[in-house]
Amino acid sequence: MEPNNTKASVDINTTDKTKADAFNTDKTKAGVVDKDKTKAGAVDKDKSKAGIKTAVVILNWNGKALMEQYLPVLIEHTGSPGVSLVVADNASTDGSVEWLKASYPAIQLICLEQNYGFAEGYNRALASVEAEYLVLLNSDVQVSPNWLEVLTDYLDEHPEVAACQPKILSLKQPDYFEHAGACGGFIDALGYPFCRGRIQEYLETDQGQYDQSCDVFWASGACLCIRREDYFSAGGLDARFFAHMEEIDLCWRLRKLGRRLVCLPASVVYHLGGGTLNKENAHKTFLNFRNNLLMLYKNLPQGRLFGVM
Repeated sequence: MEPNNTKASVDINTTDKTKADAFNTDKTKAGVVDKDKTKAGAVDKDKSKAGIKTAVVILNWNGKALMEQYLPVLIEHTGSPGVSLVVADNASTDGSVEWLKASYPAIQLICLEQNYGFAEGYNRALASVEAEYLVLLNSDVQVSPNWLEVLTDYLDEHPEVAACQPKILSLKQPDYFEHAGACGGFIDALGYPFCRGRIQEYLETDQGQYDQSCDVFWASGACLCIRREDYFSAGGLDARFFAHMEEIDLCWRLRKLGRRLVCLPASVVYHLGGGTLNKENAHKTFLNFRNNLLMLYKNLPQGRLFGVM
């Protein structure tokens, strides 16, 4: 595919826009979005009517090789009118920004001044993206035909649903579910998150056992379609997490606000997993354990904390 022959309708903004401070410094440290500046994530209706309804946002950190492989497929299968493709770069040093500017000049590029991690990186990027629906998409995800329409059509028809995710299969073994997201997840009595399609480290083969849409406790951040208003009303991703478990924390907060989360297996994507940090990475292990404790401390009723922690 020729890089400039993109089918996606894109909203081009200069990177100068991203320099605006979208967060109150004190609140950012606490992992909370400044709702005054974002108006709780409300979309400018005039801008929404004029153009972009859905923004697919990839947060990149030294992922040039991944984008070279998966971005052409994303463009091929994300050609609906009113869809913007955005790459937010976390101060990459692998030439990602230069490559994007040269190869895909129509894609909106947001350049962050340092590596803020997954949570704050997305908070800062999404604050400058005007769209009713935001899709957080990992750079190592390969999409399939109609993946996006299934998600956004469902949100159109179900205003009580805050966010949804597709069926996520393994890119390396397409007959198997993917480790981190699969078909959405739940949390056990001790706060351990698990997902449909995986039992501990054992991955299930996809035999249609999860092909019915259903509510889930949490949806995967590898491919998360969420209403902008819900994202910011819930406080966005907690920047203290940096990466890992942050989407589960956000989903928990959304559920406490009475909002629903749904897995829609009619939409299918394939996730490589470990594209930035592999499972043997010591820092990744630390983040998973620490963030699990932080998530429980934040969201469990005080009376249950002693028995769990």
